[in-house]
Amino acid sequence: MKMAENKHISVWNECLRIFENVLDGQEFSTWFRPIKPVKLENADLTVEVASDFCRDYIETHYLNLVSKTLHRVLGVDARLFYQFRVVKSNSDMRVSATSAVAPTNKTVNIPTASHMGNPGAYIYPGTQPVRINPQLNPVYNFSNLIIGACNKMGITAGINIADAPGMTPFNPLFLFGGPGLGKTHIAQAIGLEIKNKFPEKIVLYVSANRFKTQYMKAVTAKNQLADFLAFYQKIDVLIVDDIQELNSPGAKNAFFHVFNHLHQNGKQLIFTSDRPQVQLEEFENRLLSRLKWGLSVELTAPDFKTRLEMLHARALREGASIADEVLEYIAAHISSNFRELEGALISLIANVTFNHQEATIPMARKIVEMIVDEPQLELTMDKVEAAVCEYFEISTEELHSRSRKRKIAQARQIAMYLSRSLTQASLASIGQQFGGRDHATVLHSCNTISDLLESDRSIKQYVSEIQKLIIKAS
Repeated sequence: MKMAENKHISVWNECLRIFENVLDGQEFSTWFRPIKPVKLENADLTVEVASDFCRDYIETHYLNLVSKTLHRVLGVDARLFYQFRVVKSNSDMRVSATSAVAPTNKTVNIPTASHMGNPGAYIYPGTQPVRINPQLNPVYNFSNLIIGACNKMGITAGINIADAPGMTPFNPLFLFGGPGLGKTHIAQAIGLEIKNKFPEKIVLYVSANRFKTQYMKAVTAKNQLADFLAFYQKIDVLIVDDIQELNSPGAKNAFFHVFNHLHQNGKQLIFTSDRPQVQLEEFENRLLSRLKWGLSVELTAPDFKTRLEMLHARALREGASIADEVLEYIAAHISSNFRELEGALISLIANVTFNHQEATIPMARKIVEMIVDEPQLELTMDKVEAAVCEYFEISTEELHSRSRKRKIAQARQIAMYLSRSLTQASLASIGQQFGGRDHATVLHSCNTISDLLESDRSIKQYVSEIQKLIIKAS
């Protein structure tokens, strides 16, 4: 009996044995070793993976291998199902700005050219002991990141990189997206985590503009260019922020050689940009092709749930008690990026502190109006309701009814979720709108859809397409 209960484990171990023989060690350790077998029913094997991103990556890069292996072990009827390791975001911040300690790098010897003129054939350059400042902000760590659909792929890749810098398929890692979406935070969090796990590694965060300035100083000073290149060739993990600003031909050429040296020697490279590689029009093809290696991740605008979690977490870190409805108002009216959300919250906390008042929605409204310079779409529950009914081809009466038919119940839950996400309606008013449901029913519906968005592609597609209908009608 016990053997039958553990059959899913023995089956998966046999699959792992095959994967390990076929793949190189790093690929196997990164993608297959962490997978846990859950159950086996007939020829249907269910396994647990860390995230939707991991599932997508495996299906994209190893589908043929997985299919053949399952057929070999379980037979031609074998099927693989995934479930996800659900990780709830913590609202508490484990590392605060006041207690965090900036990491340091060990001292390294940098080769230096002679400064008495060009060295002759038998004169060797000297060395200079240098302690490279990582330039990492300890507040930008993984504990201070709120995970949502907007950034999950980048964070997951970052955690994998921190476990084995330079040894994963994500080298380089290219993070791109608009301002305030967390590119710098994720990039620095990777650097901090690497320093925590591998203190001996030399990590450096530098903006592209600073790299360019350093290069220009090096070429104008006698014999300094070789020193500049020698300095960067000592780095184990190089993080370059805003790579699109590397607009000097000479600096780009120097960066090309630094990139080649580091990549060929198994060092980790991480870049951020405000646009994808294809839009870096001033970059030569040889450099663009290198930036396209590894993994490219787009960071997008956070959804309502993620925005609200971030506000709760930041308020807690600041030691401020802000009513839920006030935070919900800010989250509903500032949707473009995290930076504007944080700015609104800090302004609100300052007003509360200096004026010795409680935070209110009118106070939040004034602050939001100063930050958001374009009118927000006037989204209402009626518009949400109309879009949901149109999309699912059901009537308003069916949506409001007590019917438990799968299609209608799912449409109703999505309508409640979108009403909470896109409007300022309270849980009670949402319940009243959709057939007189109580507060608990609405909250359950919102949480159900929120969880499904993390693991169910169909639900993700439904919500995305309905949101487009709503915006189009507004």
